[in-house]
Amino acid sequence: MTFQITNKLFAVLSLAVTVLSVAATATITTFAALSNSRTVQNYGTVKAVNVGVYWDSNCTNTTSTVNWGMLSPGTSSNVTLYVRNEGNIAFRLSLTTQNWNPAGASSYMGLAWNRQGQTVNASSVLAATLTLSVFSNVTGITNFSFDIVIAGTE
Repeated sequence: MTFQITNKLFAVLSLAVTVLSVAATATITTFAALSNSRTVQNYGTVKAVNVGVYWDSNCTNTTSTVNWGMLSPGTSSNVTLYVRNEGNIAFRLSLTTQNWNPAGASSYMGLAWNRQGQTVNASSVLAATLTLSVFSNVTGITNFSFDIVIAGTE
């Protein structure tokens, strides 16, 4: 009796393994039959916000530094730069400063301009006037430096 149950169990297990083997083969065959590839050409435009800053309205002389010269307490100095949208979408302008040297110099002077929030269309050029003001209470600063950051935001 034990021999018959063992044979029957062996027969059922053999059948199960055969069914699983066929199913696995069918599955693999199915995947192979459904596998295919095709190359699709595509074209598009990547949005680009690029700000150019120049000394001239023709945008041929790039601005890399601004020399404010010697300023007295309570005075201001103006510089005109030309900002060009060198990207392919309109952006809004903003101006910030960073890396003041000495670190406390920003407490005694400030930079402003006439283009904050201005929209600049692609390929357009705007004249921008930057004004550096030295406050009348300035003390202990004979030389200074800082970075001007002109940014365009979509």
